[in-house]
Amino acid sequence: MNQSLIVDKQPYPSPNPKVRLYLITYLSDGYHVKGFLAEPRAAGEYDGFLYLRGGIKNVGMVRAARIAQFASEGFIVFAPFYRGNRGGEGNEDFGGDDRNDAFTGFEVLSNYPNVKQNRVHIFGFSRGGIMALFTGIQFPQAASVVTWGGVSDVALTYVEREDMRRMMKRVIGGTPKTALEKYQHRTPLYELEALKPPVLIIHGERDDNVSVEHAKRLEERLISLDKTVETWYFSDLTHYFPPHINREIVHNLCNWMKNQGNNI
Repeated sequence: MNQSLIVDKQPYPSPNPKVRLYLITYLSDGYHVKGFLAEPRAAGEYDGFLYLRGGIKNVGMVRAARIAQFASEGFIVFAPFYRGNRGGEGNEDFGGDDRNDAFTGFEVLSNYPNVKQNRVHIFGFSRGGIMALFTGIQFPQAASVVTWGGVSDVALTYVEREDMRRMMKRVIGGTPKTALEKYQHRTPLYELEALKPPVLIIHGERDDNVSVEHAKRLEERLISLDKTVETWYFSDLTHYFPPHINREIVHNLCNWMKNQGNNI
């Protein structure tokens, strides 16, 4: 894959004067998919940062300010909207075929000018946790994987989130009882043997959107497989961290990423 994956690149108003922001259209499974790309204005080579959003459709959409925040820490950031969103083609399916939008996003960054070779990190928030883990499994050369408030078990999400069950039944094609294989297909816990990059898990223990049980199951599975994993648990925090703590964690996780070695 190469730069030809990007079929359109339009400047977009940046909330940060030190960061350039673009609206990107790229090809994934033949679909035209949209996303934001942010890069520091200062010349130089940077690590890549694949930002994988949470939610679905209009819930949890990528925010320009968030992408610029990570870029200002010294990364070239690409954040796919996933298929079917904000003018993109196709329909997302909660970690099924739409994970290819994350995979192709990794390739976009890997071939993007001024991204350091084999220095692309993967970050997933909330539902983006499963996308990040699958992308880390798909690309052993990834520099690191970070999940923040991340889903690791889709069947557990169905149990915990009564408000999401109708959507999950429609998008996935049943319940964990009637379509277990489809839920397992979307659950990276079963495929972590193939994961190579180091993992950082960030989770608030009072999270009601994605319970800390997701983080614990992921941590236990990684430890059992003798994978490199670090955890930052916060006993008093929920799914959304207060702004001052959020900024501190962003800075700290970016430093953690930069300190990870290559894993080829």
